Amino acid sequence: MWFRLKQAGLPSLATHGHASNRPHLTVATAASLAGLSGVELPLRAELGAVRSLGRAVVWEVRPTAELRELQARVWEALDEAWPPPQEWVPHVSLALRVPAGQHEAVPAALGDLPRAAGFFVAARSYDTATRVVTDLAS
Repeated sequence: MWFRLKQAGLPSLATHGHASNRPHLTVATAASLAGLSGVELPLRAELGAVRSLGRAVVWEVRPTAELRELQARVWEALDEAWPPPQEWVPHVSLALRVPAGQHEAVPAALGDLPRAAGFFVAARSYDTATRVVTDLAS
């Protein structure tokens, strides 16, 4: 989907060149992982609609009971984690900082999306200060 957006001349994470950039689901953000126990994978994943989320364009992840349970457990384990379970909007980002006038062009660029389902099979942490990726489970 990233490359379809790029080919249509729209903002896309396909142009983000950092080695850590890959499709992912953010479960929580926190200053430290202290207190987090193991992450049990795989977990079933189903993608829903593409939509705007603020200035971003995202592909919704349907929140299964197992995903909600994982997010709540991670949020409870980490000090000052965000977002709390009631505010979590599971999604895969397709493009960030999309100008308001381009949001409506995204559905046409992506075409008919196939039903997408699979599994989340790995977990990682990304330190935004050091730009280091740490595998948590795979």
